[in-house]
Amino acid sequence: MNVTLKPLRAADARDLTELRREVERVDSTGTHEDEADVLHELTDPKLDLARNTTGVWQEGRLVAYAMVHEPENVRDIARFGTAAAVHPALRRRGTGERLTGWMLTRARDIWAERHQGDGVPGELLIDGVATNEGFAALAERAGFKPCRYWFSMGHELRTRDLPTPGTPDGLRLVPFDRALDEATRDAHNDAFRDHWSFTETDRTDWETWFTGDRSFRAGLSALLLDADDRVAAYLLADEYVADGAATGLRACAVGHLGTRPAHRGRGAARALLAHTLAEARRRGYDRVELVVDADNPTGALGLYQRMGFATEREFITYARPLS
Repeated sequence: MNVTLKPLRAADARDLTELRREVERVDSTGTHEDEADVLHELTDPKLDLARNTTGVWQEGRLVAYAMVHEPENVRDIARFGTAAAVHPALRRRGTGERLTGWMLTRARDIWAERHQGDGVPGELLIDGVATNEGFAALAERAGFKPCRYWFSMGHELRTRDLPTPGTPDGLRLVPFDRALDEATRDAHNDAFRDHWSFTETDRTDWETWFTGDRSFRAGLSALLLDADDRVAAYLLADEYVADGAATGLRACAVGHLGTRPAHRGRGAARALLAHTLAEARRRGYDRVELVVDADNPTGALGLYQRMGFATEREFITYARPLS
């Protein structure tokens, strides 16, 4: 068969969307994307399509792909994120191993060029849903070890009671305001600085993947301000149109929820989450969803469970050293 490997282009958004749709039908990760979502990803100003992506084309059809995301603002380990998939009908033929080898080589080259001389270790990360046994086997064969576990959780708004809203003393809950966009980014970087693999979110990433993303819903988002009108905590909500089209349910996604360390332990996250749950129900949403690190240092998993969220899927991040 005629097989070609070449970098992805923005013009390949439709083909990549269709490939991911076929993958989702088998892997059931709960993630759905339309062509606009995929085009947004391919036009990320920080993704070097020519150097850091590759597609596998068979008889003119995209059947597999891989991406490597370069780390920035490295603190302890240069961790390279990835995205990759093989069409279900073409698995167990060596394509996954070939793409994994390509990602390792590409990440090693970047690490050696930018970080090895400074003594900073490097890691390549790959992610998959826990029920995908083939992916787990591939990761083990390629020398990867599980390093992080994540839970996808959901709260059914029409069938479950909602927690009572409330605001911690000394704080004021307000709807998200564009005038506080930069102050919210500053709060985000403060809130997550002690979390695993976090690196500071700059303005470009913020405008691409946070409040500038087409999925962002300001009306479902909220801020907690202190006496000096400084952002003490925040919740940024999203809605993924492709998910609704695929499931027939309208879901609010809690994309980012954080509290500055100085304000932790006072119920800030609970107050914001209770507000968004109530607002989502008022606006006619069917459910609220989120993803949480099982080892979140602030105890977020327990908070979500107490507020009525139930685990629906488990995901695993695997890591392999680049040295």
